Amino acid sequence: MSAADPLAILSARFVAAIRAAFPDLNGEIDPLVTVNKNAALGDFQSNAAMGLSKRIGKPPREIAQAIVAKLELSDIAEPFNDKSIAGPGFINITLKSAALAASLVALDTPGLGVEQVADATIVVDVCGVNLAKQAHIGHLRSIVIGDALARTFERQGIRVIRQNHVGDWGLPIAMVTGKLMAEQAAGRLNPATLTLDRLEKLYKRAQQECERDLAGLEAVKKFGLGPKALAEVEEQVHGATEAFTHARQTLVRLQSQDPATIAVWKAIYDCTMSDVLAVCKRLHANVTNEATAGESSYADELGPLVDDLVNRKIAEESDGALVVFVQGTRTGEDGQPIREACLVRKSDGGYLYATTDLAAIRRRVQKLGAGRVVYAVDARQAQHFDQVFKAATRAGYATILTGKDSGAVARMDHAAFGTVLGKDGKPFKTRSGESVKLNDVIEEAVQKALAEVASRNTEMPASQQREIAEVLGVAALKYADLSNDRVKDYVFDFDRMVAFEGNTGPYLLNALVRIKSIFRKASEKGVDTNWKGALFAPNAPQEKTLALALLRYPGVIEQVADTLEPHRMCGYLYDVASAFASFYEACPVLKDDVSASTRDARLRLCDLTGRILSDGLVTLGIPPLERM
Repeated sequence: MSAADPLAILSARFVAAIRAAFPDLNGEIDPLVTVNKNAALGDFQSNAAMGLSKRIGKPPREIAQAIVAKLELSDIAEPFNDKSIAGPGFINITLKSAALAASLVALDTPGLGVEQVADATIVVDVCGVNLAKQAHIGHLRSIVIGDALARTFERQGIRVIRQNHVGDWGLPIAMVTGKLMAEQAAGRLNPATLTLDRLEKLYKRAQQECERDLAGLEAVKKFGLGPKALAEVEEQVHGATEAFTHARQTLVRLQSQDPATIAVWKAIYDCTMSDVLAVCKRLHANVTNEATAGESSYADELGPLVDDLVNRKIAEESDGALVVFVQGTRTGEDGQPIREACLVRKSDGGYLYATTDLAAIRRRVQKLGAGRVVYAVDARQAQHFDQVFKAATRAGYATILTGKDSGAVARMDHAAFGTVLGKDGKPFKTRSGESVKLNDVIEEAVQKALAEVASRNTEMPASQQREIAEVLGVAALKYADLSNDRVKDYVFDFDRMVAFEGNTGPYLLNALVRIKSIFRKASEKGVDTNWKGALFAPNAPQEKTLALALLRYPGVIEQVADTLEPHRMCGYLYDVASAFASFYEACPVLKDDVSASTRDARLRLCDLTGRILSDGLVTLGIPPLERM
């Protein structure tokens, strides 16, 4: 519990008081302490009495009176009065000015009151692109959410290992590898000069050749569409069968590490990852080549893993395939969970995503030492991960082998996210119906930001305008994504995201720039640095509101780390920026009629505000700006 967080201190005191008032009360106790929405009633409010009424069997107000009688807050709060218990049983608390100032001092440290977690490792599964394809709008969410969560854990001092689970193996990759080898043999393409755009076209062509319509053949035979139609469809099916045969042959050569085949595969890999990592860098996402652990890296582990599951009778045969049965999320008529089959090997001997994911969990927990594994992956994969997590637990692959938590099961979380929608409410696509390329989205956001910057800074050199617009546009794009509840779909709107008003990235960056301008003006006026040792004195209502907002920061970091919800940080930073705007409007800082002590106290509060805004933005993966 941070000494800088009065909310945490009050919550602990309330729990102790409730235990003392009702010693026979069993189970968890939620003190329900929040910042008071009505500042006239106090700084904080507890709704615990309402929550406990049914459990205790007494009226909420009577419960509130019993809690207050046991509360020991004399060191940090004003004495209770006739307004302390309001309505049916709300308990209001007003902090002492000295306690509020002391909390600000505890917060005003290099670490900003954020408690550090010792001896912990978390693996974050982030990005997850496929070879031979450009990153598209769907990857935006995995990249920015995964990176923001990783940064939040790192902010707590946790060792974080990012893992980019690239789809770089299997029959689809063999298809495009074989196609590229054929193009190379015909002299139509040189792998050394390969572009991702050309590669993606090859991928689509290879896919089409392997997806000739077998259902169409059955339809022709069933409805008798004539010998010409039959011959045409049979020819297509023959081509598809032949293409599949070639793809399987290529896959065998890949699996046997044939040098020529591996060389072409490597060209595909390098071409794809060069582009993808450049996109991540432009997004200020810390996803590098060292983080890449594609499906190919698990290829040699899948056979032994399945053998292990069979030998220990964890996997069993079902219709010729091998499955691990787990309890599903649905229940039957008897109220018991319905068993679901987690498929680990197909009847033809092929492995599946679940097989690779089981191998990944085993490596991440038992080799990389993770006590927690977080997957920033599309919500449509929820059932898949539920099955895999349960299968990994049953197989012992999620069991921690070393350290203080040896023998425990690692925590596995699916940070599921919704879909990016267009203004029509459908998945965001190009006019031709294709996925929108992420690079194109970034560039358009930057161009929108550039128009704003240029209109506001007509005298600024074009090169500087572009530098600012690059940061601003990417910040707008990322913040628009992160500020939405990750599990929900959201509508993509360029104009809204680059706006300088409302809960947007540009608004927060502008607030931070305004704070920095205060200190430039202070320097110009010759104000020395004595404010760094000034006493906090949040006396005005706007000062107090800002101070209380700042004190929530350590708790917000903990909330985001626990819930995996970056939008909580976004909402918090917007609250801080809004509180600062009200403070700046009502509380002069550098005016001549402001006393030196008040000026210095307010400068220190401005500095603390700026550092928290900057730290929070960087934790989201958004670099601050000096000027806009």
